[in-house]
Amino acid sequence: MGKVWWSNPPSDFVIADKGYDSQAFRNYIEEQGATAVIPYRKNNRNSGKKLDKGLYRYRHLVENAFARIKHFRAIATRYDKLARNYASTLALAFVIIWLPMWVE
Repeated sequence: MGKVWWSNPPSDFVIADKGYDSQAFRNYIEEQGATAVIPYRKNNRNSGKKLDKGLYRYRHLVENAFARIKHFRAIATRYDKLARNYASTLALAFVIIWLPMWVE
């Protein structure tokens, strides 16, 4: 893989979709000390290997969160000029999304 110009936060698992199914990417993840949770493509010769579906379900939750957050116009078009204001708007949108889940 090419040279990485940023540092990744430490994690135990990297969860990705089939678009990231390459041996080079899997090796890079393992070099960082994490476990790759990536389903194999059908045409991959390693496609018989098992996937931890319990962990892979978390990816679905994250994808749904991004889909719901894009419904907020200020976030989708990034009205805020300053990064700190955008981060505050993003946090407020997540509170609006998650608060009804906890109040019943």
